[in-house]
Amino acid sequence: MESTSSVSSRLNTGVEGIKSGLESMRQNADQVAKANSSNEITDVVKPMVNMIADRTQIEASVKVVQAEDAMTKTIGSLLDVTA
Repeated sequence: MESTSSVSSRLNTGVEGIKSGLESMRQNADQVAKANSSNEITDVVKPMVNMIADRTQIEASVKVVQAEDAMTKTIGSLLDVTA
């Protein structure tokens, strides 16, 4: 049987990935917003590309959390059936 710590570890990994992606996206969005509101010509391509990477990281991390949730439910239902 799987240990609770490995379940918790995978769940934490997914949640931390989401948090990290969101924080990075906020920072990149801030750079784009500042470039848009200032008179300076700045390169907004890099933060915009980074935002795409951030979105991909968030989506992948959400899938980790969803997979862990589905696996936990499956294990729980198997335990109910055998009990």
